[in-house]
Amino acid sequence: MSMNHENELAPVIAFVGCDGAGKTTVSDAILAWMRESGQVESCHLGIQSKALGEKLVGLPMVGGVLKRLIAKNSPKTVSPGEASRTSIEAPSTLAAAAIFLLSVRRWRRYQKMMSLRRQCVAVIADRFPQIAVAKMKIDGPGLSGVPHRNALVRCLARCERLLYCYMVSYRPDVVIRLNVDLETAYKRKPDHRYASLATKIALVPQLEYQGSPIIDLDSTQPLDTVIDQAKHAINACLARQRAV
Repeated sequence: MSMNHENELAPVIAFVGCDGAGKTTVSDAILAWMRESGQVESCHLGIQSKALGEKLVGLPMVGGVLKRLIAKNSPKTVSPGEASRTSIEAPSTLAAAAIFLLSVRRWRRYQKMMSLRRQCVAVIADRFPQIAVAKMKIDGPGLSGVPHRNALVRCLARCERLLYCYMVSYRPDVVIRLNVDLETAYKRKPDHRYASLATKIALVPQLEYQGSPIIDLDSTQPLDTVIDQAKHAINACLARQRAV
């Protein structure tokens, strides 16, 4: 998609980072602040696979079957050291289809966000799609960089890649990247796997958004301080863009 249309869209401010970095808390505060001076809406662009899975396994009749299928097709947890020595396992066709459908779900949410922007409604995005790191749970494509079992999975991977290429073609106006240490993240998200949080924290510095300005904030600071820093960064970035 052409980048020449970006100036016709209302701005989008994206909050990114590891689970436990405070994306939702800080973005909600910024949403309330920005609504004081104009039309602003919030869009969650994550896959929320855990919440979706919990809803599915809670369904009568089919919940138990779905729970067994998820367990059978879920990747095994390994430590970062083991991961560096272990080859990546090819997802089953069922798992690949589920990953693709989650990407479609993200794309549909993205489409709703773009519709708001075309209506001159600014958007606060909790998470934002990216392709610098091919990991779905860090907002990247889930089928890139993994072995493909068959032609169907290869087709799904190509289609998923096209969805992400479209989504990253419209850049955020400002990216607030919230950084957090592992112990703080785990304290805030004790229901998450410790090793998974460690992997995500290591990947966060690699995230980039097609040249969008990225503001790094230390989210272990007091909440009021982080919110004030985010407000200042947003004001400064949007003012520079209006002046161009």
